[in-house]
Amino acid sequence: MLTILGFAMIATFLVLIMLKKMSPIAALVLIPALFCVFVGKGAKLGDYVLDGVTSLAPTAAMLMFAIVYFGVMIDVGLFDPIVRGILKFCRADPMRIVVGTALLAAIVSLDGDGSTTFMITVSAMYPLYKRLKMSLVVMTGVAAMANGVMNTLPWGGPTARAATALKLDASDIFVPMIPALGVGLLFVFALSYVLGRRERTRLGVLTLDEVLVEEKTEEKAERTETVLVAAGGSGTDKSAAPTAGSGTAAAALGGDADASDDDGFLGLDPNRATLRPRLYWFNALLTVALLTAMIMELLPIPVLFLLGAALALSVNYPHIPDQKARLAAHADNVLNVSGMVFAAAVFTGVLQGTGMVDHMATWMVDVIPEGMGPHMALVTGVLSLPLTYFMSNDGFYFGVLPVLAEAGAAHGVSPLEMARASLVGQPLHMSSPLVPAVYVLVGMAKVEFGDHTRFVVKWAALTCLAILGAGLLFGII
Repeated sequence: MLTILGFAMIATFLVLIMLKKMSPIAALVLIPALFCVFVGKGAKLGDYVLDGVTSLAPTAAMLMFAIVYFGVMIDVGLFDPIVRGILKFCRADPMRIVVGTALLAAIVSLDGDGSTTFMITVSAMYPLYKRLKMSLVVMTGVAAMANGVMNTLPWGGPTARAATALKLDASDIFVPMIPALGVGLLFVFALSYVLGRRERTRLGVLTLDEVLVEEKTEEKAERTETVLVAAGGSGTDKSAAPTAGSGTAAAALGGDADASDDDGFLGLDPNRATLRPRLYWFNALLTVALLTAMIMELLPIPVLFLLGAALALSVNYPHIPDQKARLAAHADNVLNVSGMVFAAAVFTGVLQGTGMVDHMATWMVDVIPEGMGPHMALVTGVLSLPLTYFMSNDGFYFGVLPVLAEAGAAHGVSPLEMARASLVGQPLHMSSPLVPAVYVLVGMAKVEFGDHTRFVVKWAALTCLAILGAGLLFGII
């Protein structure tokens, strides 16, 4: 019964958010609470929720201060050169922009943290997608898949969990998997190319100058209309001042586009008051030091981001009103993401507290036919797709993988092969509703979680199967 209710709860949640019948936060809270009553353990709902909140509180703290830290770094202009470099590669070609999104997400994922990757990727690419009216779910889907492949790095989490659960060396798991993971990453780039070509066909291709001219024409028309209305329709007022922050509009009056037009195209005002060019190298070194300390695990990640955010605010904005202004500017993202994480704590708390997740895992293992014993690595690779999507990495690697590995060992399948196969599902896992980082991605991109899910699941599953196929082909799995 718990197995059926567990799958029913997850299915209900996914259907409601994909059909946009409920918001993700409401669904994450109300649906598990309702099913907890169905299970007959409504009296323990409070304990389950508090357990879930306690387990996810460090993650919520990390995300809160990470958003503040990277928000400040964006404000001060740390990532402006990166964005301009991407613009030079992408120009106004949708195909290049989508491929650039995958490339940027893969590179930034080297730090091993999904939230960081999504914040930097969305901050850099969002203005391009908006300006060209490209599909934002393409951006979130491509970024999630690229990060999912790179999430298998030894310091990314899944590999370390698999090594710990099966008492293996992480390098023995990861290094032989590099060719298969490389195929997975190439598949993401190829998919990005295809999706980009689709966007190019839908939207057409403009040169950057054409896009800027079109933008300036629209702004000039709007300004002229405003002046005509103000003048009673009798003529234009050439002395009217251009609107504040309208760098491209000002250029339109002169008829020539200058370097600032590129910045306007990206949403980067080169004269914005938050810039701190004199502190550029301090901020760069601080970010490198923060990421290095995170990889070396010198301190817990939430503590590192808390210290980093406090230091970044104090040095870049020594005056308290300026610090308050920066915190207020990023409060929306902080509230959305932290609220989603604590709502997810209700879901995971009920799923684990009622024993649903344990019964679901046991049922999945029990339904494996006896004849599949010698092929348990393949079975594990296939099962990693739904299991890592419907449960946390901790639940899968510490709860399910040891059971699968024991069944495989009885048929001569080595734990190393089982551990490698367990990594296959990560590209899909990164879009799971139980992964806090995905809420950073969809929140900053202003994409509905249901829309993201509908788009990404099929492509992420294909990426997982490409990795699994490569692992079989190369004899890794």
